[in-house]
This record gives sequence, structure tokens and C-alpha cells, in this order.
Amino acid sequence: MREKVEGRKLVMQNLQLRTKVVVEDAKRKEEDLAAEVRSLLVSGTALSVARKRLQESNRILGQRGYGKLKNLQKMLRMRQQYMVSQVSVFYPVKNFAGQSQEQELESFPSTTKSVSGSSAGSKPVNLESLTILGLQLTMLPFTKMSFFMDKKEVQRSATALAYVGHAASLIASYLKVPLRYPLRLGGSHSYIIDHAPSVETMPIDSSSSTTLPSNMKPIEFPLFLEGQDTTRAAYAVFLLNKDLEQLLNFIGLKSLGPRYVLANLKELLRTILSADFIDT
Repeated sequence: MREKVEGRKLVMQNLQLRTKVVVEDAKRKEEDLAAEVRSLLVSGTALSVARKRLQESNRILGQRGYGKLKNLQKMLRMRQQYMVSQVSVFYPVKNFAGQSQEQELESFPSTTKSVSGSSAGSKPVNLESLTILGLQLTMLPFTKMSFFMDKKEVQRSATALAYVGHAASLIASYLKVPLRYPLRLGGSHSYIIDHAPSVETMPIDSSSSTTLPSNMKPIEFPLFLEGQDTTRAAYAVFLLNKDLEQLLNFIGLKSLGPRYVLANLKELLRTILSADFIDT
């Protein structure tokens, strides 16, 4: 019996020690929880004060600032629209012949969908039905150059591309959009600049490191064919169209396609000159 009593005493002592440890741990957690509750109360009070200040700021902004901001934005849009309208006067993009103004607009339907959505309507069927300042843009010389190619046609295409490049540069400056591929304008001998040339266009040196030099100069591609490689000239037209696509994306539209240079410019001008541009 004494041994059993002693064993029970040891068990009770162990239980008391464990209970003491658990109680101390519970008190410590309770203190930590109380500190967190106090911190939460302080944060809640600060959040309530910040919410009241935000509500007051919104009320003041709604009374005085928001309306003024909307008016300033509308005035800016109107000014941008007026300046772009002057570009459309300098470089009008029209159908070549045989179509009225209504038919011309039907050939290039409104693309009011966002960039993420799909544009409605079909693409223009004949690219050569469009002119800029009376000049047609013929892409055939850029894909198949021959000795018997009409030199005047090549010159007209280069001049038309220069017009498109100048118009795109002006519109980008009015909309405050830095073009990814800036242009060096020079009339019918203009160039477009690629600041990130591909590795394929660079000479390969087996002894050099695989890393590209930090001072690598941008490459200029000609927007004309006279004395130039057709591949480089075609790539220049591609980059010019990418600039137009960038401007279209900026106002929430999609490009009509990589081959429709004049069509993209026409859609860009049409959208900016519409009443919806001021209200956006």
C-alpha cells in the first residue's frame, strides 16, 4: 500500500508540474494575444481616421477637383483631335477612285473593340485602293525587285512611306506616345530605327563572348529601295506598321494586319477624329 501511495504521489507531482507549465504557457499566450488585440485596436482607430480623411478628400475632389480634371482632359483631347485633324489635311488617306465617301468608310469598319477583344468587320480587300496625298503604296517592289521594275513606282512608294512615317511621328508626339521604332525623316530617303536589333543581323565572332555589348548601336532600316536590300526595306515597312499598331493599341484598337499600312493609318485618323475619342 505504501508503494502504491508513493507511486500515486509521484504521478500527482508530475501532473502538477505539467499543469503548471501549461498554465504558464497559457498566460504567456494570453499576454501576447492581449498585445495583438491592443495593436489591432490602434490600427483600427488609425484606419478609421484614414477612411474619414479619404472620404473628406473625395468629397472635396468631387466638388472642386474632379470636374475640373474632366474638363482639362476633355480640352486636351479636343486639342489633340484638332492637331491630328491638321495631319489628316496634310496627309489625306483616301480611296484611289470609284468609291464614294460612304463606301470608303464601309471598307474600313469601326474597330471600337478593345485590344483584348476581336474587331468587327472584315479587312480591306485591295490595299492599293488607298492613297496618301494622292500616292499609292505598292508593296510589290519590296517583295520582288527586278531590273525592269518601274523606277517611278519605286520612288512613289518610298515617298508614300515617308508620308506615313511623318504622319505617325506627328500623331505620336501629339498623343505623347514614344514610338518603339523612331524615324529619321529624310523625304523619300527616310529610315526607321530599331534599338533592339536581332542577333542574326550582327556579325558573329567565335572568339567573342556570347553576351551582347552594352554599347551596341541601334540599326537603321531604309524605307526606300533605291540602292538598298529588299529584305531590309521590307523589314523597315514592317517596323513602320508596328508603330502604327502601337498607336492603335494606345487608343484601344487592334491593328488591321501587318500588310495594311495605309489602312491602319486611316483607321487611326478616323478614330481620333470621331466624337468618341473626346468622351473616352
